[in-house]
Amino acid sequence: MSDLTILDGVLSDRGSKYAVAGGPAASRAEAEALIKALKRKKKFAKATHNTWALLLPGEPVKADDGEAGAGMVILRMLERAGLEGHMIVVTRWFGGTHLGGDRFRHVQSCVRAYMEEIGVDPGGAD
Repeated sequence: MSDLTILDGVLSDRGSKYAVAGGPAASRAEAEALIKALKRKKKFAKATHNTWALLLPGEPVKADDGEAGAGMVILRMLERAGLEGHMIVVTRWFGGTHLGGDRFRHVQSCVRAYMEEIGVDPGGAD
């Protein structure tokens, strides 16, 4: 799991907690291997959602993992930042209260924090 960068406890809202992780991936298979590696950590395996996206030349891939629309939010931010070949995973532990549209802002905040951590300008990616 040395290729994964994990930022835990990025934010919380109404009981839901968020983390973000990511790493280089050159294919969907590599992205799935990174998700598998992340889920080897029991905490992430028990998360409600591990939503992710990866921008590959000609083949953007994403997975909502039950958090409808969140993968597309991550993908759009990857596109705006021009970050190809790098997967980003936003993890949410549901706290019992539905967040409505706020959940998309939280996904954006997590992705922005991750990009800043790895030294990539999010490019106003909202």
